[in-house]
Amino acid sequence: MSETRSCPAVLIAAPASGQGKTTVTAALARLHRNLGRKVRVFKCGPDFLDPMILERASGAPVYQLDLWMIGAQESRRLLWQAAQEADLILIEGVMGLFDGTPSSADLARHFGVPVLAVIDGTAMAQTFGALALGLARYQADLPFAGVLANRVGSLRHAQLLEGSLTEGLRWYGGLSRERGIELPSRHLGLVQASELNDLDARLDAAAQALGASCDAALPPPVTFAAPAPQGCTATLDGVRIGVARDEAFAFIYGANLDLLRQLGAELVFFSPLHDRALPAVDSLYLPGGYPELHHHVLAANISMCQAIRAHHAEGKPLLAECGGMLYLLEALTDVAGERAELLGLLPGEASMQKRLAALALQAVELPEGTLRGHTYHHSLTSTDLEPLARGLSPNGGRGNEAVYRLGRLTASYVHFYFPSNPDAAAALLRP
Repeated sequence: MSETRSCPAVLIAAPASGQGKTTVTAALARLHRNLGRKVRVFKCGPDFLDPMILERASGAPVYQLDLWMIGAQESRRLLWQAAQEADLILIEGVMGLFDGTPSSADLARHFGVPVLAVIDGTAMAQTFGALALGLARYQADLPFAGVLANRVGSLRHAQLLEGSLTEGLRWYGGLSRERGIELPSRHLGLVQASELNDLDARLDAAAQALGASCDAALPPPVTFAAPAPQGCTATLDGVRIGVARDEAFAFIYGANLDLLRQLGAELVFFSPLHDRALPAVDSLYLPGGYPELHHHVLAANISMCQAIRAHHAEGKPLLAECGGMLYLLEALTDVAGERAELLGLLPGEASMQKRLAALALQAVELPEGTLRGHTYHHSLTSTDLEPLARGLSPNGGRGNEAVYRLGRLTASYVHFYFPSNPDAAAALLRP
């Protein structure tokens, strides 16, 4: 493969969260896919729910890009690989365009990907142009493609918004605020793709609506350079890893699974909700998800609880992240006050909160090495167990999450990104 590769690309960003970036990105992906183009989508920053929607929209795996958690080199590798096959690369930004360190704008600037600003046009007319101009000119060296309006009320409303643009800013069209287009959400973000029976209908409707307001032309090509080769000494040859995957446990980076396979592991998926026994495995990986929505069913699956307790008693590796850690506690109480007793492998209990409890990037120094990741949860946990380590956030503030260890059990609110340190990730799961 060549040292460089060019592919049309754009980064979809917004002034703030809640503007509809995912809906617009999904609509763009489905629009171009329906035109017969190969579309690859990436998500900027840590997120599990948006990629589920974007995978359905594009028909291809969705990976994270981030200059800190994933790193510039790994992000470059992912983009370069995608450019080998794609007709279009879409990158959905995180939060507001300039929010966080590093921000979506930092990523766009680093790789020379032009920004397409999505602005919620609700209850707005000429001010739309002022906001668009501010996003385009706030940083002089930021590549900027144009602007797209979301939640447009009518054709006349779209005309007012388009007419407000100045200084040659390109109009990429508008997406109406029809109910059949918007994607539903709950406390951690969008509803999981598997829970939306009408998701494909919503995506096709959004693509059709967007196509009616724009010409579906491809953005300019961006040249991506090949990454430098990176070495890894870790191996998981012959190790069978049981990975929890169902409605309660679904928050897992695709890059984590890819890495485990590349290191030689055999992944065996199972459901703590529906299966009655563990598969024959050497190690267990319990990712995050929504155990609080299923805690009574999890508690009632006594044979599965006994099997996981036996796995731990035999001294086998067990890694639990966020929702996976809640499953290991003595009990979990949901926001309605409903309490269920769970595995009891970790002393203590957790209670769901109505407000966000923590959101931060994390770097954790473990005996196996330093792993990066993020934390995002609405629960609070009380335990007398002394932490093995605590995470540090590059942005400071709250969120120095504890990591607990009992024997070969490692548990934390942190969702680890395994490619940030393959050797450390392998050591956590190697028998």
